[in-house]
Parts: sequence; C-alpha cells; structure tokens
Amino acid sequence: MRKLYIVKTTRDFENIIKNGTCKKNHFYVIHSKANNLPYDRYGISVSKKLGNAVFRNTYKRKIRSIIDNYKKLYINNKDYIIILRKEAIEQPFEILEKEFFALMNK
Repeated sequence: MRKLYIVKTTRDFENIIKNGTCKKNHFYVIHSKANNLPYDRYGISVSKKLGNAVFRNTYKRKIRSIIDNYKKLYINNKDYIIILRKEAIEQPFEILEKEFFALMNK
C-alpha cells in the first residue's frame, strides 16, 4: 500500500470516527467517510491492550495485505478506519480475510 492511500494524522482519524458511518462485526470495526479525492484511504488501528509492538505490527501487515487483495472491488472515494477487535487474535488469516470482505460489502 502506497503512502498516498494511508490516513495518518490524528485529526483525520478523529474526524472520520466522529463524523463517519460505522460498521461492526466480531473481528473489526470499520468507520468510513466520503472524501474529495479520486482514491480511497485507509487507517489501521490495533490497540496496545492486544499485545506488544511486534504483535500489533504483524496484524497491521495482515490487514494491509487483505486491503491490497480486495482494493479494486470497493473503490468509492472514501476514507476508512479499520479497528481490530480482541476476538480476531486467535483466528487464522483466511477467516480474517473473509470477515473483512463481508463487512466491506455491507
């Protein structure tokens, strides 16, 4: 995922979470908000409560991989904040991928 497609600033995160729509399932919470850009942007959040930095970065890489695999299926000029839930920790990659895809299609 290129840097162009990443939501980085705290102000953007707060704005998307406060003013956007929210979709939830057992493994993810996804906040989305329309943007004025010709592409989608993604922000990924994994809580410190779930594990140390190595653990969190591993799950961020998994989520980025899932986004890259399915990015072309849901291009709609929005900003997304993806928050990983505790229940997702014990699940294999295939289930995380399937649940993410199902939640994005809602």
